[in-house]
Amino acid sequence: MWRIGITGSIATGKSTVLRAFADLDVPVFSADQAVAELYQGEAIAPVEALFPGVVAEGRIDRARLAAELAADPTRFAPLEAIVHPLVRARIAEFLKDAEHKGYALAVVEVPLLFESGHDYGFDAIAVTWVDEAIQRERALARPGMTVEKLDAVLARQMPQAEKKKRASYLFDTSASVEQVRGMVAALVEGIRAKEHK
Repeated sequence: MWRIGITGSIATGKSTVLRAFADLDVPVFSADQAVAELYQGEAIAPVEALFPGVVAEGRIDRARLAAELAADPTRFAPLEAIVHPLVRARIAEFLKDAEHKGYALAVVEVPLLFESGHDYGFDAIAVTWVDEAIQRERALARPGMTVEKLDAVLARQMPQAEKKKRASYLFDTSASVEQVRGMVAALVEGIRAKEHK
């Protein structure tokens, strides 16, 4: 089974590309979605112990947690030390399950793939990218996003140019959604043909 990791900076179209794979019956996994689930379950107690007061209505309040991290960015490391291993365990389980079911290809989206330095054992890395002006415009259109927040996020992410150098496949999402879906379809078709030889 071919394992592809998808990564890219904020607002570069990772979700669009992941959805395109999913629509072609490729099993997909989103690390962001896994974190959202963990913040409603397994991660609540350890994160609350680290950041007292961030739990509301039985789940981690992401806005409160973000405020704590903005006030002291050095606390990202201990938070990631709790959350990342939980996400990695879910990714390993997902890949094992997809292979067991006989899929030719499985795709995992990990926004901080390069930044984390963890080797997930992917066979290839797909990087989403877009012109920086478009990236900023997209990001700033998100609810609650400010220039300061965006700059803080970008400061923690590897520059797009560096990510592109490390890519096996590149997806320029300034193209139309139909064009992006076409690129994904061509890639999937090629991999399935190879895997079934």
